[in-house]
Amino acid sequence: MAAKNRTIDKDLIRELAALLKEVDLAEIEVEQDDFRIRVSRTATGTAVGPVAVGGAPAPAVTAEPAAPAPSPQMPADMAAHPGAVPSPMVGTVYLAPEPGARAFVQVGDKVSAGQTILIVEAMKHMNEVAAPRAGTVRDILVEDGQPVEFGEPLMIIE
Repeated sequence: MAAKNRTIDKDLIRELAALLKEVDLAEIEVEQDDFRIRVSRTATGTAVGPVAVGGAPAPAVTAEPAAPAPSPQMPADMAAHPGAVPSPMVGTVYLAPEPGARAFVQVGDKVSAGQTILIVEAMKHMNEVAAPRAGTVRDILVEDGQPVEFGEPLMIIE
């Protein structure tokens, strides 16, 4: 099956490359219908290339190298804490529903299971993160606007 000639969405590629930088990802891939775009960081820069599903990859385009983001300064014991609430995805965490608004929760607040405790934005989509259990917020391990990785502990609820 031959790959179809398509116009490359340069804005989407730029947006994906910026997301790689912002959240310190090594690779991201988006697939829609029979078209797939994969952006990955390599030692020499950011490789970008559209691929037709089931077809051979198109030649990669190299952009400027992504600057390494600082790794989370989270003690390993916080991730293993039984009350840790892990990030469900890679993205940017927001502690309030909008800038300037009161935070969803603060240290010492009692929460119920299913209550929204923060938002993780991924690819311009706001994803509410709910408390997995009822309890008291003992620690908030992230700051508003901080990039987070999948599985990174966000909060401790006991």
